[in-house]
Amino acid sequence: MSITKKATVFAVGLGLVTLSACGSSDSGSDNSEAESKTVTLVSHNSWAVSKGVLAAFEKQSGYKVKVLEDGDAGQAVNKAILTKDNPQGDVFFGVDNTLLSRALDNDLFQSYEAKGSDQILPEFRVDQDKHRVTPVDTGDICVNYDKAYFSEHKLAPPTSYDDLIKPAYKNLLVTENASTSSPGLGFLLGTAAKYGDEGWQDYWKKLKANGVKVVDGWEQAYNEEFSGSAGGKKAKADRPLVVSYASSPPAEVIYADPKPTSAPTGVADGTCFRQVEYAGLLNNAGNTKGGKALLDFLLTKTFQDDMPLNMFVYPVREGAQVPEEFTEYGPQAKNPETLDPAKIADNRDDWVKSWTSLVLK
Repeated sequence: MSITKKATVFAVGLGLVTLSACGSSDSGSDNSEAESKTVTLVSHNSWAVSKGVLAAFEKQSGYKVKVLEDGDAGQAVNKAILTKDNPQGDVFFGVDNTLLSRALDNDLFQSYEAKGSDQILPEFRVDQDKHRVTPVDTGDICVNYDKAYFSEHKLAPPTSYDDLIKPAYKNLLVTENASTSSPGLGFLLGTAAKYGDEGWQDYWKKLKANGVKVVDGWEQAYNEEFSGSAGGKKAKADRPLVVSYASSPPAEVIYADPKPTSAPTGVADGTCFRQVEYAGLLNNAGNTKGGKALLDFLLTKTFQDDMPLNMFVYPVREGAQVPEEFTEYGPQAKNPETLDPAKIADNRDDWVKSWTSLVLK
């Protein structure tokens, strides 16, 4: 998703009041009646919800929702940590399993067990003793490919990590910086899960030698460098492989006008890493009561049903609906790579530092 994404990926915030400036010293406080009726959500820039769904929550709860978007997930988490003593809002959404330990180790969240937590699918539940975060969505970070390119060049698209280092795919892949981008970090962790502590660095040496291109974030990689996306076609992009999400192909269909009969992009199923996104009540939040109501809302069936076609991620609540477009064009990976959160916590920073030295220098 979000998974991010997701997430993630194409969503536009409909009907939201979006703030672009940092919170001031009294941001989110209860110093006035107006402020006490406002709840502020801090997120990465792929947050979205349908206008009617949000309006119904605001009417039912009595709170007006403001949204502060802070770039890519990695950037947003880092900024939230830096401002934790004087937070920009009340709830943070968009920290995923690749960065979760960083947020928890820095005491970013206070404990709150959201209503509906018992409906979360068991495989997504974490931090059950303290309930500092609430799972909201899931998705798979995967290499996407431009179907037209591979058809025109009579080349089979890659299906695995191993394929990406073969000479046939030289200078075709673009990925995001693992130190600044959530999907970029997810791709790195996928290779660490696949090849182990000793093998992932050797893999990246081969990937670098095979011409992988690294850019700062998903927006640039997908919409400027990837030839298979609508944005990439306009930009005359020349990379037919990109690290994105399994839910990107359905988005290409849904947002196309006219809609194609099949997705113009596909997913290399053997290159996927499972991502889970969480939300939490920020420590020192000015409107704690409103923040709790917002977290409850994120787990309602109404929001979980609405979420896939807005943020292009999968719901985590039992019984939530998955759109037909997802099952047809962007099904979840059958055997995605995963890593234990404790292993990510113990190794992430060292892996990223090693990756930076290996790939960017």
